[in-house]
Amino acid sequence: MEDILLLDAFERYRDGLMSDQEKTFLEELRKNNPDIDQMAVEHLFFLGQLETAGNVRSLKQNLKSIENKLSDEGITSKRQLIGKAKVVYLWNRYRRTVAVAACIAGLVSIATVGLVSVYSSRNKDNNIMILSAQVRKTQQDVDRLKQQAQAFTVTPPKIKFPASFRATGFLIDGSGYVATNAHVINNANNLIIENKKGEQFITIPVYVNKVTDLAILKVTDTAFRKIATLPYSIPKSVAELGDQIFTLGYPREEVVYGEGYLSAKSGYSGDTTSYQISISVNPGNSGGPVLNRNGEVIGIISSKETNADGVVFAIKSRNIYRALEEIKEDERIKLPVMGTLKGLDRVHQVKKIEDYVFMVKGN
Repeated sequence: MEDILLLDAFERYRDGLMSDQEKTFLEELRKNNPDIDQMAVEHLFFLGQLETAGNVRSLKQNLKSIENKLSDEGITSKRQLIGKAKVVYLWNRYRRTVAVAACIAGLVSIATVGLVSVYSSRNKDNNIMILSAQVRKTQQDVDRLKQQAQAFTVTPPKIKFPASFRATGFLIDGSGYVATNAHVINNANNLIIENKKGEQFITIPVYVNKVTDLAILKVTDTAFRKIATLPYSIPKSVAELGDQIFTLGYPREEVVYGEGYLSAKSGYSGDTTSYQISISVNPGNSGGPVLNRNGEVIGIISSKETNADGVVFAIKSRNIYRALEEIKEDERIKLPVMGTLKGLDRVHQVKKIEDYVFMVKGN
């Protein structure tokens, strides 16, 4: 019953039927409850799709009515106007009507494409640049990578992995689970992570979501030593506007530090699964953790806007929790919930974190 009431509230909000007080209450509810916010996004997108289907159907019915009217007026029979002649005649006689209908359908289509692109194809936008170096094609089959990794259990000693791209990832579970971006591992045949000492470990993807641009890798290399406790935590809560943040990543062959602040609670074109942050990043920073002053991971670097300086987007850390719900039957992952970085100065925070931030490489 509560879900039905919420869906009704979303529709009233969308149609402008709410009072200012009701709108404020609903906006606060979405801001403070990630699950309700996600429900709102999905339901409003669904309503948009229904409207699109309705407009297309209405346009078809209008064209059919025009054809029937021509026949009823005795101007022509349906059989006389066929193929190209039929189209030309209808266009010349009813071009204004058709033009208006086409404009309506076109506007609806553009709006729908815009919504879809926000949630599933952000990296295709000309204004957005993904931040992994030399990324390849789209990932098609996670199982294929798992099968290929079965042949490898330990990285060959003293042999460097021949990588064709580089990005960043960080541990979310000391037993060997690493978070990065989905676009980072696009069509990679083999994947490894490398720490600041140059040690490399074979990994396989266990989760890939192109919509949120999140991927989780699992270290299968027997040379990897499990870590009992990670120094940072990963909260579900939403970060606040103006929060001071910093990141570690691999735009170079060594770990690089950057700092800035949270400039918007949504990402590109109002994407509620991401933040906008003001920070300096470069290709290779994709998948790097975004941490607040208390050493909590609030997001993951994903992309930046090409026509504006310092406009960077990071997926929200709460997406990691949703990912774990989807794979909990197959993978037992325990996220760090209590950090040890609060109260430390930035230099000491970085020293404690950098051992758990890795270069992600693939070919």
